[in-house]
Amino acid sequence: MTVPLVFGLAGEGAAIAFLISTVGVLLVALNINQFARISSSPGSLYTYITGHMHPKWGVLAGWALAIAYVGTAAAVSAGVANYANVILHDCFGVQSFPLLLTGLVMVFACYLAYRDVQVSARLMLWLEAGSVAVISLIGFLIIIKNGWRLDVAQFTLHGVTPERLRLGLVLAIFSSVGFESATALGSEAKDPLTTIPRAVKWSAILAGVFFFLCAYAEVLGFRGEALTLDKSLAPLHVLAQKAGLPAWVGTLTDLGAVLSFFSCFLACITAAARVLFLMGRNGALHSGLGDAHEQNQTPHRAVLVTSIAAFIPAAILTLRGVGLFDIYGLLGTLATFGFVTAYILVSAAAPAYLRSLGRLTPRAIVISALAVVAMGAALLGSLYPVQAAPYSYLPYLYAGLLLSGFAWSTIWMSRPPTLAEEIPDVLRP
Repeated sequence: MTVPLVFGLAGEGAAIAFLISTVGVLLVALNINQFARISSSPGSLYTYITGHMHPKWGVLAGWALAIAYVGTAAAVSAGVANYANVILHDCFGVQSFPLLLTGLVMVFACYLAYRDVQVSARLMLWLEAGSVAVISLIGFLIIIKNGWRLDVAQFTLHGVTPERLRLGLVLAIFSSVGFESATALGSEAKDPLTTIPRAVKWSAILAGVFFFLCAYAEVLGFRGEALTLDKSLAPLHVLAQKAGLPAWVGTLTDLGAVLSFFSCFLACITAAARVLFLMGRNGALHSGLGDAHEQNQTPHRAVLVTSIAAFIPAAILTLRGVGLFDIYGLLGTLATFGFVTAYILVSAAAPAYLRSLGRLTPRAIVISALAVVAMGAALLGSLYPVQAAPYSYLPYLYAGLLLSGFAWSTIWMSRPPTLAEEIPDVLRP
């Protein structure tokens, strides 16, 4: 769903937008790994920023990440509903209420995240592996069918203005955001100081390459079609048929999309819950969010809160009759603002962290500066040129949510602690 939306904004520059976004995201990954190679924690970027900038910056980053993860979960729930209905229509000639499908996604994902993060993580990996394999097959077949000829129009940005390319960059970045979510499992991963930095770096690289190739193949495959790429409800299904594959392969790609979106929802509430967990532990939110389940050892209350928070905006927009693709685009753009904010802050914090260890180098400073500039440019590109409504309202909605959360935590942290909060954890029943 991301590639058609980026194509709608950037046109023939969609693949290049993904390539540029990958470079920016990789710069952020290098800064994140400055922390991940030396320390691990369940709080993801929130912990890194809190420990090496003023605590208030950490609170701001925590809320930015919460908005980002919850917004992404809400966005991809619309993706599940869209492709589930495509399958139901093609196979049985019926469709279900999108709100019902979104609710089922929330309940099942919440249950998995509540029970065992290891089970949910393994399930996500298998689901994504199958989905990526099928999509890659379709993409390569489209390229082969074109005779391996280079599509010059895409690389020369035919008909693409700088303004359109900048607008496409925000949603292109959305395709790779969350690459850092492995850092949220710092207390649960095996050998975290080795495996987490590796996961962060290769998630950024492989996701970027995958989306670049998908965008290139999809734009190429839809050339000459009466229905343009940005208007198709199931573009991979169309391309599977165009590649000469049996009809059931198109249905399989739709099923892969459903599973992929579901796994993303699960990943987002898992990461968001651990951010709220640490914020609860640090006093930025209610201490109840900082409790772990006695048997499952998962942040069960935070999981429940993030699951409900992700369901609400998707449900409201669905009830108001907003299309599922529009819900995905709107909430995905909103979530991207949160990720970009956190990426700017963690990139700015990296030199301070290295200086405290006596490891600051000119190379680290340059990487930090480039990452801040890249993410800052993406953020500014979403503000100017001004997009058509309702996208033009999203920066202000994001700022309102971020500042409201920050104000709430600031007030909460300034209140006198209760007796229960003064008792050390080891003494509590």
